[in-house]
Amino acid sequence: MMNCCGLLTVQKEPVPLKSIEVELEVRDHVATVVSTLNYQNKEDKPIEAVFVFPLPGDAAVCHFSAKMGQKEIVAEVKEKQEVSRYDDALSSGQQAFLLEESDQSPDVFSMSVGCLPPGESASIRLEYVTELAVQADEGLRFCLPAVLNPRYTPQGRKTSEKLMHTIVNSVPASLVPYSLSFSARVSSPRPISKVESSCSLDPLQFLNTDQTQATVKLGAGHKFDRDVEVLIYYKDAHQPTAVVEAGQASAKPGTLMGDPVVMVSLFPEFPQSVMSSVASCGEFVFLMDRSGSMDCNINSSRQQETRIGSARDTLLLLLKSLPMGCYFNIYSFGSSYEHIFPHSVEYSEKTMEEALKVVEKMKADLGGTEILEALQDIYKQPCIPKQPRQLFIFTDGEVDNTKQVLDLVKKNSGSHRCFSFGIGEGASSALINGLAREGGGHAQFITGSDRMQPKVMQSLRFALQPAVEDVSVTWDLPKGTSVMVVSPPITTIFQGQRTLLYGRLTGQSAEAAQGGVTVKYSLSGSPSQTQLLFDLKPKEDTGLTIHRLAARTLIRSLETEDIDNLEKDDYEAKKKKVVELSVQSGVSSAFTAFVAVNRDSGEATHGPLVRRDIPVPSKCFVFVFAFNVTCPIGLDEIEVIPPKQPPRDPFLQLVSLQKASGCWLLDSALAAALGKTCEEMNNEVWATILALIWLHGFKSDAKEEWELLSMKAVLWLRAQKGTPSSKWNKFVYLFKKS
Repeated sequence: MMNCCGLLTVQKEPVPLKSIEVELEVRDHVATVVSTLNYQNKEDKPIEAVFVFPLPGDAAVCHFSAKMGQKEIVAEVKEKQEVSRYDDALSSGQQAFLLEESDQSPDVFSMSVGCLPPGESASIRLEYVTELAVQADEGLRFCLPAVLNPRYTPQGRKTSEKLMHTIVNSVPASLVPYSLSFSARVSSPRPISKVESSCSLDPLQFLNTDQTQATVKLGAGHKFDRDVEVLIYYKDAHQPTAVVEAGQASAKPGTLMGDPVVMVSLFPEFPQSVMSSVASCGEFVFLMDRSGSMDCNINSSRQQETRIGSARDTLLLLLKSLPMGCYFNIYSFGSSYEHIFPHSVEYSEKTMEEALKVVEKMKADLGGTEILEALQDIYKQPCIPKQPRQLFIFTDGEVDNTKQVLDLVKKNSGSHRCFSFGIGEGASSALINGLAREGGGHAQFITGSDRMQPKVMQSLRFALQPAVEDVSVTWDLPKGTSVMVVSPPITTIFQGQRTLLYGRLTGQSAEAAQGGVTVKYSLSGSPSQTQLLFDLKPKEDTGLTIHRLAARTLIRSLETEDIDNLEKDDYEAKKKKVVELSVQSGVSSAFTAFVAVNRDSGEATHGPLVRRDIPVPSKCFVFVFAFNVTCPIGLDEIEVIPPKQPPRDPFLQLVSLQKASGCWLLDSALAAALGKTCEEMNNEVWATILALIWLHGFKSDAKEEWELLSMKAVLWLRAQKGTPSSKWNKFVYLFKKS
């Protein structure tokens, strides 16, 4: 029996959302997204509909409008103290709309579609801007989520009445009553290499000969039953770029919106000779989500693989790839939290095997999703001298106290780096991206047909990279022109990680039409730098995408500062600054909301308001069957036959046999078959060589998953005296180069 959920009629039919139209405009590394949602009320009474928007955590909502019949309402950003007008308008029967940001998670926006009369149609238009995340293969990722997981509220916390109303249930894809049309336009200073998607796309259409502009559309007949993920690839992806955007003509000069803004994109590629070196120290703490939702399938293409099962396999790879000499520990969390060791221990064969025995038994059986207490316990542990702490967090992102979690990570950012992984569709981008941003690490999302292991191993390589130190940014601008940087200071730079800098340009100069920016840093003790020249004159019709993202960046910075210890006057001054910037830019904040009231309507609607919820497609299903039978024998006499488990992947089986030192052991039966004793063959050397041959011969397409553990094996081989022979030494050298 399906739950009664979503925006429903009194007959429990899923209405009134009829269709969704989405237009994506990509400019290099940022994008503007315009969504139009069409509704119709088929009930015989007015309803107040609530819809929850899943947005990227770094998104900035900048437009909200609604058309009710022949009347159009355009919302404006107002301070939340003025929101009382919305309730007054509803009580008097006027048409009103409200869009506000969740107090606890910035990627949740609740929209109340106010008083929708019987039989009336409504068209809602929402526009937001966002930065596109860079993936492991250098593609830029845009995701339009089809699901928004209900956020878990920790025990003892009171969820506000508004947030309780915005929790969304799931329905099967076949019952989703609305369709989706999606189109994208991409432009960049560099040529577009390709555009891919997890959904069917029409062929890419280039708009010019140098292939710097293109359009693409979603294939016909798509049902919005899964995330729409689009990956964009550019040629010369590591070349820095800069875009200057003209200020808003109606805005006051000398303000962020009135002056030109420059966006600098830095995506450096470090020398391979430096990146091939791997650190042999560090404290690695792995924090694994074991809440009930982790028992869902990781995606529809691999029905037998659950999120927690994939997480166990990933922990196996991580533990086998750690370098000798480091320290580690594994935490897991749900309604409570657990750890394998009371504190981090030195990595050895004994501690690794002890941890693996626990990992093999891990299940999604810890209830809810309370990550905060586990993090608090981790941060209470003293750091180990000369062992930099690296924190890896795995979760499907179903928490509603995101801001509290991020504040804790930011408070401890000086003592560690945080790498975060969002598992499954609907993972909170605000939480996953925020953890990496505040912890100076890297964020990864595992959705669609993605495998968790290659993305996690890439982040482990980041954690083992030499530290980038002494980062500085200098600007070279003509006389009379200056820049006010609104982005936080750059503290970390990783291979394969993109950084965006926003700066407000003030003053004018007739002497030169170009400016420059130089980023200097030290890598493994060697000084390095990246330079870029750019035109100061904005191109025509560049829009306000960059201005709004710059405003979003500054607003987030002000909102996340520690305000608990501020005096009342200082708090009010900071709040006033956020509100002013939010109103000027049209970007919502924690202190503002989009509000619009149609005061022209002289007729009041009649009848009580009825609150409904909009359905979204489900990400997993749980079926409960109840039987009422008479059993002639005792329950303890019934033989329970567990379901047959699928055979283990040979690759993971081989990995599980590797020792902490990097070697494999040769079975005595194989030694006998070769006519040798174990002592004569030096069995560990032969076994290790055979394992490496197998990896290179049969799993070359998954090299990113086993590269680190094979490096351990080669280092172990080199340390052995007398063996292998010169012939085997030559072979090891050859397949290392392959």
